[in-house]
Amino acid sequence: LLPRSCSSSLMYIHVTMKALIVVAAVVLLGCASALQQPAATNQFPTRRSILSLPPKAVIAAATGASSATIISPSTANAAKPNGLILDKSSESGLKWADAKQGTGQPLKPGMVASIDYSMASTVGRQPQIYTTKDKGVPYRWTLGDGSTIAGIELAILGSSGDDNSIPPMLPGGIRRVIIPANLGYQSILNEKDPKCIEGKDIGPIPPKNNSDGGYQRWYQFYCNPRIPYQPDIVLDIKLYGKR
Repeated sequence: LLPRSCSSSLMYIHVTMKALIVVAAVVLLGCASALQQPAATNQFPTRRSILSLPPKAVIAAATGASSATIISPSTANAAKPNGLILDKSSESGLKWADAKQGTGQPLKPGMVASIDYSMASTVGRQPQIYTTKDKGVPYRWTLGDGSTIAGIELAILGSSGDDNSIPPMLPGGIRRVIIPANLGYQSILNEKDPKCIEGKDIGPIPPKNNSDGGYQRWYQFYCNPRIPYQPDIVLDIKLYGKR
């Protein structure tokens, strides 16, 4: 017969081993159950899955707001600096919004117009093209003389006769417009030998000798014979009175 202390120790070891066996059995059963279930779907979309989504879904997924309003690239670019949303469009295709109402009397064809403008494109890594704002030399021409793109004259003189007529600008007013190609520089590409220089072709054209690169950006978008497609133009126009 074993001493009582040895007998107690053996009984403790026996109970401990039974407990370990039970724990091991539970672990093995859990592993077997997990192996039988299909793998969980990865919550992060792969590049292939994103490329297969329509563009609006990709934008919504990227922003994390599937219910967010998706706006067109032109409106998005135009609205960034000060939040203007160009939701007014005439039959001509010109989109516009007023940042500031002017005062006085509107200009008429045959009168001299003087404006400061900031020009940008709706495409490209550097959409900003040129501005006269800090140059001290506004752009001047006689309304209706054919020297300036139709989109600017339409923005200043306004239009009537449709449900989305454009009111004329008043001196001191600031208006943002998105000008489609047919109201922009498209006529330059129809010329046999375009000069692409201010005073030689329809304006406004950034000065060629300016060191800020504005002319080169303008030329790449709007006077490049290798790129027949012209993107829309975004213009901020400030109209002056008699100067």
